[in-house]
Amino acid sequence: MKNYIYPVLTICFLILWSSCRKDFEFSPSTGNLAFSKDTVYLDTIFTNIGSSTYNLKVYNNSDDDILIPTLKLGLGDASQYRLSVDGLTGKTFENIELLANDSLFIFVETTVDINNFPNPNGEYLYTDQIEFDSGNNLQEVQLVTLVKDAIFIYPDRDNTTKIIETLTLNIDGDLVETDLQGRELLPEELTFTNEKPYVIYGFAGVPTGETLTIEAGARLHFHENSGIIVQSGASINVNGAFSPDQETLENEVIFEGDRLEPNFSERPGQWGTIWLLDGSVNNTFSYATIKNAVVGILSDGNATADKLTISNSQIYNSASFGILGRNTSIEAENVVLNNAGQSVLATTFGGKYNFTHCTIANYWNNGPRPLPALLVNNFIVDEDDTTIVTDLVEANFNNCIIYGNDNPEFILDEVEDNTVSFNFKFTNCLVRFDDRNNNFTGNNFDFENTTLYENVIFNQDPDFKDPDANMLIIGDNSAANGQGNAFFANQVPTDILNINRTTTPDLGAYQHITFPEED
Repeated sequence: MKNYIYPVLTICFLILWSSCRKDFEFSPSTGNLAFSKDTVYLDTIFTNIGSSTYNLKVYNNSDDDILIPTLKLGLGDASQYRLSVDGLTGKTFENIELLANDSLFIFVETTVDINNFPNPNGEYLYTDQIEFDSGNNLQEVQLVTLVKDAIFIYPDRDNTTKIIETLTLNIDGDLVETDLQGRELLPEELTFTNEKPYVIYGFAGVPTGETLTIEAGARLHFHENSGIIVQSGASINVNGAFSPDQETLENEVIFEGDRLEPNFSERPGQWGTIWLLDGSVNNTFSYATIKNAVVGILSDGNATADKLTISNSQIYNSASFGILGRNTSIEAENVVLNNAGQSVLATTFGGKYNFTHCTIANYWNNGPRPLPALLVNNFIVDEDDTTIVTDLVEANFNNCIIYGNDNPEFILDEVEDNTVSFNFKFTNCLVRFDDRNNNFTGNNFDFENTTLYENVIFNQDPDFKDPDANMLIIGDNSAANGQGNAFFANQVPTDILNINRTTTPDLGAYQHITFPEED
């Protein structure tokens, strides 16, 4: 018996001893760590707005278990960066264990107040470094963040920084308390310039009787669930100008979210909408880019008045609608709409609409969408499930492209009622509509009726440059080339890029170009 017990006890002792020894076999770091990157760029942030979380991977490529004596930020407790190492947060860490041929994740964030630095001049390059060990074994990874100054517009806050003020709206002359967080703009806030970006928390309300003027080159950034509401009797005038440099768009007015990191640059639904309430009038948008909203522009009411005029503008990456009109009036020229979770243009509950030389496309690729690029109807269904119809005074689409990655890409959804009108016409348009299953019948889809459809081209390739990237300029092979009606081209003599179109007008917002050959 003794001969068997002794070997068993010996083996057990060796197993326990070897497992315990792991706590004592870590060798000090020798300065031979490897890193996934030598500099962590935390991209661009606004002052006092936290960054995204970035990661750095640290490798021990040796066959020895090592101990990193110190891992810390170079600026120590004064650093505006924050680290997370092995689930612990802080700015200094000691005795970090790293097994042989293993790796370690470090997560980095920052929030920087630009006012803590002298002469920031609108932006400041904030830097620090992560230091591994010290002395001869010191290794460093740089941290770099560009911090931008901004003008912040937000409701009052309590001591926990929670927004507590709500927006009161003027609706049909009545003041209505809403659940929307926000406030009315003050008189000194009614002109937005290009001197600094604007960051808006909650909904900024344009007061009754006032006009919000946005000058060329202004940049507006919206936090989640934020936007602009133009109240009854108020107006918004967006006065952008043509930008020769189409990369920087220095003269355009840009509306987008407040996350500046590249991963957010094309992400839909980051902020709410620009809401033109019933009773707001003379709203104008010129050379504007509206991107990544839930609804780019929501226009209510004023079906026969001068409600909204929009020209030389782009709206894309909208989670729901690019433009949603509800019994309203819209005049649009050289407007490009693309990528919306439902329709890029919905003219609903009747109204009055004229779109000339516009590109209305939907190449949404973030899941299925239930609606075509263009939806036209004359009704709403109220809370009691009652259908209410009203006049579609007119819906004219002249020299337009209406296309997308689904079929069909326009629907005329009429509730027939002898007491209301349903007037529309497509003139010199390129459209996608291939009703192979004969789902759409009736007078509204009588494509031989020239009082409704005049010189319409069906299902031919528009030859967009890259619709998935919102590049809807057309090429040499576009079916839209030279198909424009001269009468409408003379009304809009230059395209959205300021190119003359009066000699041989193309359809849509762009005159065609020759695409460079790919290597």
